[in-house]
Amino acid sequence: MRVNLLTSFAAGILIATTISGAVYLTDQTDASTKPVKVKEQQKDVTIQPSDDEMKNKLAAAGYVVQTKAEYDKNINDVKAAAQKATPAVDNKSKKTVYRVVLNVANGMTSIDVGRALEKAKIIDNAFKFSKEIEKKGIEHKLRPGTFVVDSDMPHEKIISTIFK
Repeated sequence: MRVNLLTSFAAGILIATTISGAVYLTDQTDASTKPVKVKEQQKDVTIQPSDDEMKNKLAAAGYVVQTKAEYDKNINDVKAAAQKATPAVDNKSKKTVYRVVLNVANGMTSIDVGRALEKAKIIDNAFKFSKEIEKKGIEHKLRPGTFVVDSDMPHEKIISTIFK
């Protein structure tokens, strides 16, 4: 493009934008700001329903109407009932269960899998895990893939999940 042509185009865009902006800012046909003239003078009377009428309409529509005091009382009652229903649990008796998503890649061995499981706290000793695999003769059945195991699973189940 030639510079003259580009300059003319930019100037045209600038002029069109300026005209559009001026018309937009000076236009006063907005319905919300335009006053409405009424031929007859009417008194502006607003009738508000009483509290009982509003409660009855809401109740008929299926809503529950409560005062703030009633609401707070209901919340406190529910909290008290929940505390009574839930006995105090001794945290020492809970056993932590670890879950791991194990990604077995090409070239991994049973000792690599054992180390990953030991690091994730699924098994206690990676070397013993590897020896157990070798005793069963399934070290060559390790295939690449993604496996989910947790610390609650017995060793047999972990082995059968990973070594197919």
